Amino acid sequence: MKIIILGAGQVGGSLAEHLASEANDITVIDTNDVRLRELRDRIDIGVVTGEGSHPDVLVQAGIEDADLLVAVTSNDEINMVACQVAHSLFRTPTKIARVRSNAYLTYDKLFTDTAIPIDVLISPEQLVSDYIFRLIEQPGALQVLDFANGKAQLVAVKAYHGGPLVGQELRFLRQHMPNVDTRVAAIYRRNRAIVPHGSTVIEADDEVFFIAGKNDIRSVMSELRRLETAYKRVMIAGGGNIGLRLAKKLEGRYSVRVVEHNERRCRQLSEQLERSIVLQGNASDQDLLLDENIEDTDVFLALTNDDEANIMSSMLAKRLGARKVMALINNPAYVDLVQGGEIDIAISPQTTTIGSLLTHVRRGDMVNVHSLRRGAAEAIELIAHGDSQSSKVVGRALEDIDLPEGANIGAIVREKDDETSEVLIAHDHLVVEPGDHVIVFLLHKQHIRDLEKLFQVGFTFF
Repeated sequence: MKIIILGAGQVGGSLAEHLASEANDITVIDTNDVRLRELRDRIDIGVVTGEGSHPDVLVQAGIEDADLLVAVTSNDEINMVACQVAHSLFRTPTKIARVRSNAYLTYDKLFTDTAIPIDVLISPEQLVSDYIFRLIEQPGALQVLDFANGKAQLVAVKAYHGGPLVGQELRFLRQHMPNVDTRVAAIYRRNRAIVPHGSTVIEADDEVFFIAGKNDIRSVMSELRRLETAYKRVMIAGGGNIGLRLAKKLEGRYSVRVVEHNERRCRQLSEQLERSIVLQGNASDQDLLLDENIEDTDVFLALTNDDEANIMSSMLAKRLGARKVMALINNPAYVDLVQGGEIDIAISPQTTTIGSLLTHVRRGDMVNVHSLRRGAAEAIELIAHGDSQSSKVVGRALEDIDLPEGANIGAIVREKDDETSEVLIAHDHLVVEPGDHVIVFLLHKQHIRDLEKLFQVGFTFF
């Protein structure tokens, strides 16, 4: 596939690395030639220096026969104009754009073929705020990923000393929870991936990924670690787009405080938030945190645009008694460095955004793609099409499907009628039916093409 990416920043650069490793023809456009050279030195791609919305620059990048344009610069207007130019002059089949401003996103009719022709809108702030909201819904989880519109979830937790399943084989999971169906999709032990089997023994400090119906998540978590009580009090450092979106989602169910240093922004937040308390000040101010009873805060969220400020305010909040701290970290090099110490969860906007982009870039009918472990692994929701004659998965029991190395099916979501569906946890004798949403955990991303081919429909299959 020939793909043109506008923007060589964190998102554009990460996307280029993902897609270039999957045998795509990638060209990246950016005005910063230093950043382009650094990217080209790391991966095999084409680069063009210039303004991505200019027709001559797009032609230089090969827009005339490109299959896909992904506009992810930091400027909404450039992204939108580039999609308009690609559509009007070159009839580019698919156009994806990152649009951050609510001023645009609130008008659905703006993004159509008769207005601004963008096929897929990506809002990083919305994706990140949704992701953090799920983490708050499931106290103790390191990651929470939605599938089938939230009916099934893939959750990562750290197994703790004293958990009922720690030191036992996975096959005893069913005995511990006879009324709950779940499947462990992967285990990471000392940063090494382990493909789980019934005889696999869970050890303390293992990072365990399991899949279950949303209503069963808490029951499974209780088998692996001490179950944390639900959060009540949340403090958000940073009232930018992510902080505002998250506060709006949380304030109906939680006690929310937002700390923002800019006076004008504080007034805007106060006007837009109904129940949240807005405080003007610096989240690294020890006196402010103590005055606001940081020791009684269940979750402290550092969501400013400054990585260093987020790290320092999170560490201070933890030292002063906050129960759980999460920090937004844009620099990928910092994420593994800080997570698991005084900072409980480091949130990477790139990882969250990349998964959404890959959903629309990959071949096959993919509904969700979640990038895990800094892109090394993926959790994917695919729709099975065809029949036993044209498909390598439909009409076959899971034990008879020839999955790529390091891949395993965690669950199937099957529609019962137009309004209801059921989550079927994967077992060997479960047979795939047409239209099933199959959730696959892929430990080694280099096998993604094999997985795509497995779900492709042919005229005949022998």
